Amino acid sequence: MNATVGDRLLVHGHVVGQRNRSGEIIEIRGPDGGPPYLVRFDDGHTGLVYPGPDAVIEPR
Repeated sequence: MNATVGDRLLVHGHVVGQRNRSGEIIEIRGPDGGPPYLVRFDDGHTGLVYPGPDAVIEPR
């Protein structure tokens, strides 16, 4: 999984009733565009994310 700053990270809920989360990648800390990513989520909080198989990157 590779990304660039400005791409969107979508994390699908994997438990019944859990909603999807999405946010903008604001920093890439791994080599060659790899994780971990610093993400500003749509609800306003920022977090360091190591995306799993339930995550998708949307190019900007």
